[in-house]
This record gives sequence, C-alpha cells and structure tokens, in this order.
Amino acid sequence: MIVGATPRFRQIMFEVWKPLTILFVWDVAVTAFHFMTPIKEPPLPTALFGTAIALFMGFRTNAAYARWWEARTLWGALINASRSLSRFTLSLSAASNTGNDLHRDVIRRQIAFVNALRCQLRKESVRGEIDRSAGVLLAEATAYESNPANAILNSISLVFANELSAGRIDTIQQATVERILIDIANAQGGMERIKNTPLPNGFRFFPNLFTRIFCLLLPVALVESLGVATPIGSTLIGLIFLAVLSIGDDLTDPFANSVHDVPLTAMCRTIEINLLEAARLEAPAPITPVGGVLW
Repeated sequence: MIVGATPRFRQIMFEVWKPLTILFVWDVAVTAFHFMTPIKEPPLPTALFGTAIALFMGFRTNAAYARWWEARTLWGALINASRSLSRFTLSLSAASNTGNDLHRDVIRRQIAFVNALRCQLRKESVRGEIDRSAGVLLAEATAYESNPANAILNSISLVFANELSAGRIDTIQQATVERILIDIANAQGGMERIKNTPLPNGFRFFPNLFTRIFCLLLPVALVESLGVATPIGSTLIGLIFLAVLSIGDDLTDPFANSVHDVPLTAMCRTIEINLLEAARLEAPAPITPVGGVLW
C-alpha cells in the first residue's frame, strides 16, 4: 500500500510505459501523416466518447476500491478477533490452573494462522511461516492440508476442547472461545471470497478495449488543432486514462502483493507484536514503509 503523501510519478510510468510508448509512436505517425499528405482527418466526437469512457472507468474503479476496502475491513476484524482471543486466553490462564503454557500455545498458533493466511492469499509458501511462528510440529501437521490456515484454526479449537475434557475450563468458557474463532473464520472466508471471485469479465475487458480505442482516435481528433504538439497533448491525455486503468486493475485483487495491495505483512506483524507482548515474550519490530510503500 502506498503511504506517501506525494504521488509517485515514477511508479505510474513504470506501470504504463509500454502502452504509453506505443501510443506516443502512434501519435507521431498520425501527426506526420497529417502534415505530409493532403488527406484531412474526419471530425470525431472524442469529447463525448471520452466522457462515456471516464464514467465507465469511474464506476469500475469504485467497484474495485469497494473490494479493496472490504479486504481491509476484514483484516481489521481479524486483528480485533486475534486480540480478543489472546485476552480471553490470558484471563483463563490467570483464573484457572491452566498456566501460561495455554496462553503461549494459543497465541503462537494464532500468529501462525494469520501468517499462513497471508501467504495463502498471496500464493506464497506457508511452511516457513508456520515453522517460525509455532514450531516444526505444527508445520508438519499442516504440510499436506489444502488450507493450512483453516487447519491451524481447527488446532486452536482442539486445544480448548482438550482443556474442557481435562476439566480446566467449563463449557461456557469454551463456547466463548468458539464465538471468537467463528469471527476469525468468517473473516477468513470473506478474504477467500474476494480472492477467488474476480470482477465480472465485462468490468475488465470493455474498459481496457474502449480506453485503447479512445487513445488511438485521440490524435486523429486533435491533430488539426494542436498541430506538431499533438504527440505531447495526446500522450498526456492517454497517460491519465491508462493510469486510472492500471490502478483499477491493481485494486481488483487486494491480495496480489503489489504496491496497491492491502498491507498484509504489516498487519500480521501488528498482530504478532500485540500477542507476544501480552504473553510477556520478545516481540519483533513493526514493519516500516520501504520507498513509500507499506507491504
């Protein structure tokens, strides 16, 4: 996620330089054709066409941002639920004979869960994160699971089921824990829904098609009035449309590990710090932005 207050022009150019270069070459060719031949370009309603495309792209960008914001909201709910799980387990450890081992075991599993979920959403390997957070035994137990994060959540539930069978907690306390785990599972399900359900094909295909057609027609409509400055004017207008198109593409997948991504790594680190500090264990440093981007 870009956190700097100043727009990063270099990042925008990096994302659109290929189509923008092609557009500039086309603009130069149209301008040269205009001055080297007696053929006059037909008048084109580019203003009307551009307005229609802008409205369409605005609607698409809003839909993409709604997905991004829902993803961020779900991760916020997961942070809160993780803190609630740690707090309730800590109170159990203090009020019963379970000891600190229960609290530390649960928070390590929860830290492993959020990091495994992050890796799953970004299509990365989860084994190393589970091993680092909760130990090799849990990593091996979930190695062959199709959904390791869900397997870890099940293991947390099993920990409390064992405490109940041993008589160290009662059914009301277990039910309270299960409600927190349900909140965590609901947040996970919402994130997986966003990841596995792309925008309808029309939202992705038609804006790309119409924007490129508009950029091709733009120098034809402008060359009569701009003359030799047509490549500059047309390319600048094309840059605006192509940048909005690129940002919309990035926002449609808030877990794509791009600069417009929801900062999953930073939020997982926040959960890890909060839970380890609650258990009086050494916590790592927070994630800081790198080059104006928080990952």
